Amino acid sequence: MHKTIEKIIQNIEKVMIGKREVAELSLVALLAGGHVLLEDVPGVGKTMMVRALAKSVRAEFKRIQFTPDLLPSDVLGVSIYNPKTLQFEFRPGPIVGNIILADEINRTSPKTQSALLECMEESSVSVDGEVIQLPKPFFVMATQNPVEYEGTFPLPEAQLDRFLMKIRMGYPTVSEEIEILRRVEKTSPIQTLESVITIEELLNLQEEARNVYVDDAVKEYIVQLARATRTNANVYLGVSPRGTVALMRASQAYAKMHDRDFVKPDDVQYLAPFVFGHRMILKPEARYEGVTVEVIINNIIVDSVVPIKRFIER
Repeated sequence: MHKTIEKIIQNIEKVMIGKREVAELSLVALLAGGHVLLEDVPGVGKTMMVRALAKSVRAEFKRIQFTPDLLPSDVLGVSIYNPKTLQFEFRPGPIVGNIILADEINRTSPKTQSALLECMEESSVSVDGEVIQLPKPFFVMATQNPVEYEGTFPLPEAQLDRFLMKIRMGYPTVSEEIEILRRVEKTSPIQTLESVITIEELLNLQEEARNVYVDDAVKEYIVQLARATRTNANVYLGVSPRGTVALMRASQAYAKMHDRDFVKPDDVQYLAPFVFGHRMILKPEARYEGVTVEVIINNIIVDSVVPIKRFIER
């Protein structure tokens, strides 16, 4: 593991117990310049994970609590008339920051959800004909509770496609939950958590991740996996070309995290379920039969030809 990355993960683990894989995957998305959708039941630490990550990298943290009455201007900002200057002045909304927590994103209307499309894809905000660039790095971690349906608006496919990966937290084990009680007995560890790297160091890591070598054979392998989702008999909507780019970027970041300057097919196989899963829609009959996206992706990986020979020759 890259020394700086390991330092960040160990810092997050002061707050999050037993969630190393979630921390690693979140950092993969951050290094790749993507965004993360955290989906799980209430109370498993989704919000705490985002706060711990933001504190660890000394980033400007903003939280948006999504509610049914939230408007796009409440997220993006609004132009206000200044009687002294006789001009409109833009007042930025909470979306202008480095690490954004979009809490319970599925509780707001599709109109407000769509306000994030440009932000997440182009790192910019368009207000009154003007385009405002968002600061770097710009990273959105959104949370949603899958068990709450009343008063919620499911994320449309276009919105889901903007997330680099979808992660589930899961419940802690018995020993981990006991350790949680010990740590929060007197005070929450998030209150004393300190940063371990600067924004400049993080931007350098992102640039280094983009320069990780991806062999043409590995690129063909990524495309092969994506195209297999589009022709699967149980899949109504397969992975988009944005998904193939996302898997390549994630694989580059994952290789950098493990202190390598090249991507292995193993990286692609490990990350594919997290990157492809939320981009696929199953046919109704497949859902009725109990077929899951995870099973389909695993079967595709098993049936696909891994570019071992060309990879070794390099």
